[in-house]
Amino acid sequence: MGDSSASYIHLVQHLIEKCLIFHMSKEECMEALSKHANITPVITSTVWNELEKENKEFFEAYAVSQNKKDQMSEEETSQLIQKIISDTSKDSDD
Repeated sequence: MGDSSASYIHLVQHLIEKCLIFHMSKEECMEALSKHANITPVITSTVWNELEKENKEFFEAYAVSQNKKDQMSEEETSQLIQKIISDTSKDSDD
């Protein structure tokens, strides 16, 4: 159980990092992972919070940049997450 739990958390962290690359907010990331990867929002939120604790300076700068950007449309978000999921599946096959 421990190995699979760690593996699952690692997957969630990887997907959150992909969301960050595409400048998604925590809420957008939680919604997208719930909708497209069947990851419960509480799991995404918990992993996100731990990442914030470990990388305070990054997330402070990220929050500032988030306030300056326009929100992605739902269609753009959906397409992006589908690509991330597809890419992640390919990576895990290697």
